[in-house]
Amino acid sequence: MTEIRHAESFATARVKTLVAVMFCYLFYYTGRQNFGFAIPGISEELGLSKAQLGWCSTALLWSYAIGQAINGQLADRFGGKSLMTLGGMLSFIMNWITSFAGGLAGVMVPWAGNGFVQSMGWAPGSRILSNWWDRAHRGRVYGWYVFAAGMSSVVTYCLAAVAVDHGWRWIFRGPVVLMLVGCGVFWLVVRERPSKAGFADLPDEPDTAREMLHPERHLTWWERYKCGFACMPFLIGCAAIGFQNLARYGLLVWVPVHFLGENWKDSPQKWVSVALPVGMAFGAISAGWISDRVFGGKRALPVIIFLSIAAVCAGGMAMLDRTSLLALPLLFLTGFFVYGPQSAFWALCPDLLGKRLAGTGTGMMNFFAYLFAGLGEPLIGYLIESNHSTHMVFPVVAVACALGAILMSFIRKTA
Repeated sequence: MTEIRHAESFATARVKTLVAVMFCYLFYYTGRQNFGFAIPGISEELGLSKAQLGWCSTALLWSYAIGQAINGQLADRFGGKSLMTLGGMLSFIMNWITSFAGGLAGVMVPWAGNGFVQSMGWAPGSRILSNWWDRAHRGRVYGWYVFAAGMSSVVTYCLAAVAVDHGWRWIFRGPVVLMLVGCGVFWLVVRERPSKAGFADLPDEPDTAREMLHPERHLTWWERYKCGFACMPFLIGCAAIGFQNLARYGLLVWVPVHFLGENWKDSPQKWVSVALPVGMAFGAISAGWISDRVFGGKRALPVIIFLSIAAVCAGGMAMLDRTSLLALPLLFLTGFFVYGPQSAFWALCPDLLGKRLAGTGTGMMNFFAYLFAGLGEPLIGYLIESNHSTHMVFPVVAVACALGAILMSFIRKTA
């Protein structure tokens, strides 16, 4: 009877941990994915081109990528709780600094700094979840985590759509208050690992990359990265998520610009863009469940299926007028299939590298994800200005999804 109660208590504690991590990340994107709604206002007031603002977005994405490579292994060494909380607090400050910008440097410099501090969120949170959940449940757990990230996009889009009526500067001021609330609740509720809450820690997982190098002692920072670079399926997955994230951020940054149009303060079409993050949120939780329950923990096949369908949906969006009745459902489906594979990608990190390297693997994978995403932003901005059409975002997304699916086909047998 005592063992049963202990098991029930542990099950309750790890669900509470998952919910608290999700709650914190539910508001994290209010400090990062608000930029697309601000682009028309910044361009009009400060006289900056779409290509220049694309480079501002790239500055955030690349500094986020660098931060992921650093903060992932810091989470493995020192834990994720402090890093995730600190990142949210610093992002709040960086957003407010950006809101006072008077030129290109005033936007780019603090926005780049914001990218680095935002990188303190995802990998440390992933590390905490891997401490509490084993491989058999990981796809679904990461699915819920990515679902929270997707819903964070929904929250951000809705709040930014309201804030834009008060001018672009308030997009960086109002919504981010919720990020402080999320971090406060997270800090009070979460325990780093089961042993911090009075339970036994999960056992180490065998046949992982960590066992190849000094299983009896802690690894140095280089040995942690070496495990990742020595795993070819993991590296292919990193390249694949790069193209997937290029498509994702191409949509997140430029779809609001597409639907806001020229009359950006009073555009009724701005609410159509909310269909994108809603689709992304439900796609994420669906793919995680599918990879666990339908494909028995295999991650590659659902990624291939989702990205292939996403390429078709994005191609359809390129042929639709933004006022079309089909724009909303097709945009939902595009978001669903573009973002859906994220949960399967993140589950690959502990699956291929082991639980002890979950933070390092997530950080490395996120580095590649945002490195590629940053390459897409100025390209899309340039194509929009050159062709005088915001529709140009969708062909770029379609090609990126197709390339991601092709790469994942190379690791189908091992993942």
